[in-house]
Amino acid sequence: MNDELVTIVVVPRERFSCARESLESIYEHTDFPFQLVYVDGNSPAKVRRYLEAQAQAKGFQLIRTNYYLWPNHARNLGLREVKTKYVVFIDNDVIVSPGWLKALVECAEETAATVVGPLMCQNLPLHEIVHFAGGESHIWVDKTGEQARQRLREKMYKQGQSVKDVREQLQRTQTELAEFHCVLVRKAIFERIGFLDEAMLNTKEHLDFCMSVRQAGGTVYFEPASIVTYVPGPPLEWTDLHYYMLRWSDAWQLGSLHRLRDKWNLAEDGYFQAKYKKLGWRRQMSILSPLNRLLTFGLSNHLGDRILIPLDKMLNRYLTDRYAKQQAQRMQKQASQQGERSATRALSQT
Repeated sequence: MNDELVTIVVVPRERFSCARESLESIYEHTDFPFQLVYVDGNSPAKVRRYLEAQAQAKGFQLIRTNYYLWPNHARNLGLREVKTKYVVFIDNDVIVSPGWLKALVECAEETAATVVGPLMCQNLPLHEIVHFAGGESHIWVDKTGEQARQRLREKMYKQGQSVKDVREQLQRTQTELAEFHCVLVRKAIFERIGFLDEAMLNTKEHLDFCMSVRQAGGTVYFEPASIVTYVPGPPLEWTDLHYYMLRWSDAWQLGSLHRLRDKWNLAEDGYFQAKYKKLGWRRQMSILSPLNRLLTFGLSNHLGDRILIPLDKMLNRYLTDRYAKQQAQRMQKQASQQGERSATRALSQT
């Protein structure tokens, strides 16, 4: 094994206020050689300055955009710079533990796995509550009705259980699912399945990816010797709010669910209906509920919900509509610039 074996690609998940702690944990707890590409999607000035200083001090590649990124877009930006055998995608709110990377690479080397996921924990204190310990993601055919329909099976193992209670039960095993909070991927698979699907804007992209890998003949493994923790908001800093609301917008979630449904020819069944009913639940949990408690002096009454939820929906539509227009303008400008460069090259060759 050498220092050209693995590249870590860090991408924004839903906020920026954990970026320093996450990055510092990588350099503190990773003794296995690695390269690092950091994708910074329009972080606030304080975080931007910190990342620029760290990139210069530690010698990693920093890619910055002046607009917010949805996850698969950010991952693809980083993936394009990877030249190593493996790539590790990790979100900017994940804290790693000693030996995490070595365990992932060893699993891939010893099993020839295409994808390896760690024991993923959640929240604080670190590394104590299981978020994900492998899982299921596959399509099954329901033949009970007049017409056979394809349905999605999704299940996460051991979620919410104490690590100390289940640790002895966990072992390296082939599974169907890994999460993008942190995952090691054999880079060669992208030659077969292409880049990550950017039409999967903000949810269930890990299902789509793992099913695509397995459809192409790849394997997914769970490696409990690698332990990491993702630390979601709240609390959120004010500079996180704009990105958080866009990242968990109704429009992006609907777009992702519809893309998953259509791409895999799935029935519009109870699975999707349940997801539609929960649109905006993250914003309600992380932003509206704390604001309601603040405005009602801790009462969190229904009147506050009746006022705040419609306002949130209106603001959310405005933010996503504005972003879509800005994104269209950026793409048009890029196409124009590429056309100008092509014309210049053509003239220089005549």
